[in-house]
Amino acid sequence: MKYKMMAVDMDGTLLNDSKEISPRTAQAIRKAVAQGFLFTLCTGRPIQGVERYSQFLGLQAPLITYNGAMIIRSDTKEILYKQELLPEDIHKILEFGRNYNTTMCIWSGNRLYGNVLNDQIHAYKKNTGVEPVLMENEDALIRQGVTKILWIDTEEKIKKIQEELPGDAFSQVTFCTSQTTYLEFFNSQVSKAKAMERLGQLFNIRQEEMVAVGDGLNDLPMIEYAGLGVAMENAQAQVKTRARYITSSNEEDGVGKVLEKFVLI
Repeated sequence: MKYKMMAVDMDGTLLNDSKEISPRTAQAIRKAVAQGFLFTLCTGRPIQGVERYSQFLGLQAPLITYNGAMIIRSDTKEILYKQELLPEDIHKILEFGRNYNTTMCIWSGNRLYGNVLNDQIHAYKKNTGVEPVLMENEDALIRQGVTKILWIDTEEKIKKIQEELPGDAFSQVTFCTSQTTYLEFFNSQVSKAKAMERLGQLFNIRQEEMVAVGDGLNDLPMIEYAGLGVAMENAQAQVKTRARYITSSNEEDGVGKVLEKFVLI
């Protein structure tokens, strides 16, 4: 088997527009895993937003969550790795968010906090499976540690913020979109690619033996890192131009077809 591991984004990639895994894709994943292939989910979601899919597929591999800021075992919930935002950067992200009057989701201790509890954050909780709590004490939350901050706004406003937000405003922060209405902030030492590298070290799998599949800009690092970087047909244009292969969309079994073409042969 040329490839031994695949890391797959969830929203817009593994999941169809109904947030489900299609029968064809699920069958291909289970067949590959039964042959000893390492299949892992690599997502901006927290563990709560991943568990039911991992259980549905019967995965035993560690899962990459929060864009690579946390690697956690699916069975025991043991945290194998985590990297939080620096306190001074958290202050700045929250300050900028207030200035832009945007909805902010703050992940701390695998709990979801919001600067407001509005329709946007309640829609977001459907993806995560976590009930949001109003952030009442910013300093206490920062002392507890923050894994990721996500802003939710209109597509037009997110684009405007990306253009205006100075990259040198923070000490150690990467920010990018995961969906057109989500802008995510995490420690710049974090990426899906670095998380893949850590898994490779744990399981003795080389870079050239890895496959990565995604659709968003936050997937670019792992798509460029993997021996085979794959973009979905529904991926953003920049992702498609940087991938080595383009598969079908998330509505047309794109992930399953990659497994059938490159792994189950």
